[in-house]
Amino acid sequence: MTERLIYIGMSADIVHLGHVNIINTANKLIAENKADRLVVGLLTCEAIESYKRKPIVAWEERKQLLLAFKGVETVVPQDTLDYELNLRQCKPVFCIHGSDWNDPTSAQYATRQKVIDTLAEWGGKLIEPEYTKGISTTQIIDEIASRCNA
Repeated sequence: MTERLIYIGMSADIVHLGHVNIINTANKLIAENKADRLVVGLLTCEAIESYKRKPIVAWEERKQLLLAFKGVETVVPQDTLDYELNLRQCKPVFCIHGSDWNDPTSAQYATRQKVIDTLAEWGGKLIEPEYTKGISTTQIIDEIASRCNA
């Protein structure tokens, strides 16, 4: 029997509650026997730099942090913001991403549609839990900077 995978792409530069909520969504699907294993596609430093800034935490350290989470057994590099290559390699039954990219004005909206189209080729589905409001890596960095400058 083919292993039923879940794929999550993330930067996880500074891990926060939003990341935990996404991983917990995957763990729930596994507990409900809808999938067997979670694969995290961790954006490389170059991928992160291509759209925001140089990461604070190196890729290998981010990988080790994610592997410490319950349910995270496999972390693979995601070399670009485009999920397609990794999705085609693991052919997940589910891909999970927060609902923040489900806005036509979002810079990630086209990527979202490509994920949906790619998953549809083998019957995979996109799961979009509600975005965890009030927390992001950028907000954390900004808060630290404001406290240092105060």
